[in-house]
Amino acid sequence: MPTPASQTRLPPLDPTQARTGYAYITLIEPPLAADPPVTPADAPLAGKRLAVKDNIDVAGVPTTCACPDYAYTPAHHADAVARLLEAGAVVVGKTNLDQFACGLNGTRSPWGAVANAFDVRHVSGGSSSGSAVAVALGEADLAFGTDTAGSGRVPAAFNNLVGFKPTVGAVSTRGVVPASASFDCVSVFAPTVADAWDAMCALYDADARLDARPLPAAPRVYVPELLDPTVCEASRAGFADALSTLAGLGCELQPLDDAPLAEVAGWLYETALVAERYEAIRDFFDRQSESVMEPVRGIVARGREQSAADLLEVQAKLAEARTRLNKLWDGADAPVALAVPSAPFLPTIDQMLADPVEQNRRLGRYTNFVNLLGWAAVAVPASIRADGLPFGITLIGPAGADARLAELAQRFHHAADARHALGVGATGRTLPQARPLGWPAGMPGRGEIALAVVGAHLTGLPLNWQLVERGARLLRTTRTAPHYRLHALPGTVPPKPGLVRVPGAGAEIEVEVWALPEATVGSFLALIPAPLGLGTLALEDGSTVHGFLCEAHAVAAAPDISVWGGWRAWIEGGKLLPGDTAGTQREAEAGGDAATASAGPDGAAVAGLAGAVVPGLATGGQSADAAPAPVAAVPVADELATPAAGPAPVPVPGLAPAVPDATATARANAVSAGLMLNGFILGAEAEARVRAQFELIARLYDTLEDEPLDPGDEPAPVYRP
Repeated sequence: MPTPASQTRLPPLDPTQARTGYAYITLIEPPLAADPPVTPADAPLAGKRLAVKDNIDVAGVPTTCACPDYAYTPAHHADAVARLLEAGAVVVGKTNLDQFACGLNGTRSPWGAVANAFDVRHVSGGSSSGSAVAVALGEADLAFGTDTAGSGRVPAAFNNLVGFKPTVGAVSTRGVVPASASFDCVSVFAPTVADAWDAMCALYDADARLDARPLPAAPRVYVPELLDPTVCEASRAGFADALSTLAGLGCELQPLDDAPLAEVAGWLYETALVAERYEAIRDFFDRQSESVMEPVRGIVARGREQSAADLLEVQAKLAEARTRLNKLWDGADAPVALAVPSAPFLPTIDQMLADPVEQNRRLGRYTNFVNLLGWAAVAVPASIRADGLPFGITLIGPAGADARLAELAQRFHHAADARHALGVGATGRTLPQARPLGWPAGMPGRGEIALAVVGAHLTGLPLNWQLVERGARLLRTTRTAPHYRLHALPGTVPPKPGLVRVPGAGAEIEVEVWALPEATVGSFLALIPAPLGLGTLALEDGSTVHGFLCEAHAVAAAPDISVWGGWRAWIEGGKLLPGDTAGTQREAEAGGDAATASAGPDGAAVAGLAGAVVPGLATGGQSADAAPAPVAAVPVADELATPAAGPAPVPVPGLAPAVPDATATARANAVSAGLMLNGFILGAEAEARVRAQFELIARLYDTLEDEPLDPGDEPAPVYRP
């Protein structure tokens, strides 16, 4: 793991000598890049300067959580950091924060209170204070925050930035020091929605589920009545102006009683849920709580006092609230978002320090409930107040609404800029033009479905062209949940497997997940012959996708090849006995037991494979199989590698016991037969691959005939069809 060539850790401040502090805790020079370097063609974030909140690990750089005595130096990057480095970003430093990410104000750090980028008398917002200010001042192009109670949204609003908080669980938090592990999110600060979305597209986990529907022409948006007395007059005026901007975009505004949301917001700090704050740093806190500054120490200590019964009670209440409040989004014509002020007021540093707990509680009025409910949110600039300070709103949506919120937020941001000349942060630069928003490479987009393929449609295999021709794109290679068995179907052209669901007696089978345009699903389905069809597959990560399944009756006499872990592994290795010796070869030639078994990838014999379809060899020598790139053997669980009684051998047309006498003729026929695939003349590259495959098949004839190989060839392993 690469480490920075040089880093400068700034010293903590004496609060009696300096009221305002640093945006950064550690500066990295030169900036840390991916190793090996990524090329611009592979790097959507090429050269983007990334600031990282100092509760997120960067390999070789101390993680302090704004607590000097807690600091440790990680050996590995957090997943989020690694993903943006791979996308071309470079890390310029670790940023200041409210200690242990406990606060929404930015004043709770030994490195000083981080001042607002527009007016140093006011707070920057927290806990991701330094990250927001670094971007607002132009010292970074992007910055990571973390968001549990609003730490990725409040600082964005206070500094004229976009703050993107994804759906809870959609982005990995591995390598992040937790604040409240059940509700934490990695968030992104950026000058524009498009910049933030570029970063998010590199961050989403492969199993994240995003709503790919486009926004309706006239989106409906919930709006609260702002009955809460904590909302200051400047925020009321700013919110009214923001609603005018939304209406100008054609949005239909629907009033909402947000009292139930306010109730949920109070549970984060005022119930036993605060126990997670203690659990996150329990060992350190129990050893040296005096190293934790107030009021953070008092909040964490309250977490230690909670009982398991109290925690279970509030968790049950929260589960009920989620079920009830998620109904806000039910229905085809339901609103797509809830618009709220990002914060009810913007206090000065003096006001915050004079009453730190109450002021902080009030700041979370419109943010605390979002993660508790598992929702997504985007904070976006809305206007500049009469006193010159920024005002922003947050667009909130249900789990998975990230992309729709991004689209609406971009429309809003540019409309608001047209009215108020918002510019970029506090840099004085004008807001760049809006641009189309992309889509995460690893998940199906708008107008696409996720389709898992298990056999002849895999990359490089004979029927993959049916996907490519329809504009499908490969998303990822993964495995099924351990509920399936894979069989080699006799007599299929080209050779195909059958995947059947066998709950409690299955294995994990390798599949490729493709994004298939919805408009082509019908034509693709028409190509699928019985006994195969499309159904719902469960994947190893717990998600489900559409995918190939086989009718159960069709595998009754089909060899079970599940031990290989996938079709590709079997066709590339299952035909041969790895490590076969002369003794087993003689036994096979003599008709011994070895002749009726094939080996698994670890050399274990698997019964019932004799007579199975030979990949690349169909009836009468016809074949369309192309030779795929080699893959590593798949590790197999012990219980799957154990030989078991299988079905009786199934005769396969085209591989009768009587091998043709004229080996040369068989070789020529096999090679020539492969040059046309389902009526499509192959291009030169595909033809070469098919020729290579059929040369391999011709070698089979050599082996079965016991014909001497060409001089210098190694003895061929025993063939196990």
